[in-house]
Amino acid sequence: MEATVGVPLSQMWTVAKYVVTQRLKGVKRYPLVLMLEPLFRCNLACAGCGKIQFPANILKQNLSPEKCFQAVEECGAPIVSIPGGEPLLHPQMPEIVAGLVARKKFVYLCTNAILLEKHLENYPPSKYLTFSIHLDGIKEDHDAAVCREGIYDKAISAIKAAVKAGHRVTTNSTLFNNADPERVRQMFDQLAELGIESMMLSPGYQYEKAPDQEHFLKRNQTVSMFRRILSAPKKAWKFNHSPLFLEFLKGNWELECTPWGNPTYNIFGWQKPCYLLEEGYAETFEELMSSTSWEAYGRKSGNEKCRDCMVHCGHEPTAVDQTFSSWKGFMKVVSLTLFGSKDNQQPLPTPEPIPAPHYTVSDSDLYQLELPAEDESCESETEALVER
Repeated sequence: MEATVGVPLSQMWTVAKYVVTQRLKGVKRYPLVLMLEPLFRCNLACAGCGKIQFPANILKQNLSPEKCFQAVEECGAPIVSIPGGEPLLHPQMPEIVAGLVARKKFVYLCTNAILLEKHLENYPPSKYLTFSIHLDGIKEDHDAAVCREGIYDKAISAIKAAVKAGHRVTTNSTLFNNADPERVRQMFDQLAELGIESMMLSPGYQYEKAPDQEHFLKRNQTVSMFRRILSAPKKAWKFNHSPLFLEFLKGNWELECTPWGNPTYNIFGWQKPCYLLEEGYAETFEELMSSTSWEAYGRKSGNEKCRDCMVHCGHEPTAVDQTFSSWKGFMKVVSLTLFGSKDNQQPLPTPEPIPAPHYTVSDSDLYQLELPAEDESCESETEALVER
């Protein structure tokens, strides 16, 4: 049985039409998803995250709704992902989301869900809005990954509330080399029972600023782990990925990175070259596309930073492009859809030794923050973090 793709037909059609239009126009480099970062601050301090290691004066800053809308218009991508930081800490996030929905952009608001139930009434259900809940495993694994107890229960409660309210809900999971494939599959079962739309998976990218540098995956570790995780998938499992990307994770299909496929805009401007690497900024999207040496990135470039990267934001755009731009890619997708993956029966690579789990950085009280009280305001919930 092959896992199914959990994306509504209207969204699939919009993306397909957009990709085909770009190809017919002869556009070689076009964005698929805009990674819109309206703020960096967060109410968690995950050991594998490299996005919150900024000084307090930076953590206090937000993108205005006008800046967000301008970036969306410049980019033109049909999908807008709003990561962070924690987007629900932005005081004008409802206005930002409403503006993007009015522009008929498919919005994925990525959240750890701590604040979701509190602010759910500010977001009317729409086919253009999806809450993407961060979950890195079953209860004990997720709480360890985010360095705080009780967060898994809050996320599950928020998922149930959002689904009940009629919202589109997906999950996103970043996996490291200490993830247990069977426990990940157990998480898939639990999430399928909650009625979510789909799940997103990605091997963790090796952020240079992340406190925990021990658990990032090497390329062969990624293939070995995801073959185990995705072996004999259940019908109830639905993934927010193209079939080619899932085959790529299992080492059954080759994808080169498309770093311009998911461009990033944040308080500094357009980040060069991608969401994962910070090597300068451009003032406009056009400048980003024209001034970046794209040939210097991706595994084939020999760039050491790209050697082990198999993250979805760089390779999913390639998978989508291959699906619609080549008969080989299109026929492979048809085959996978009709008959499933035939390569799962191949012998699995010998897994490399997995270091013992280690999440907390003892010399930094950033990881000892207490969970905010339920009655605190959005701003006060991160005041202690921002002042550090």
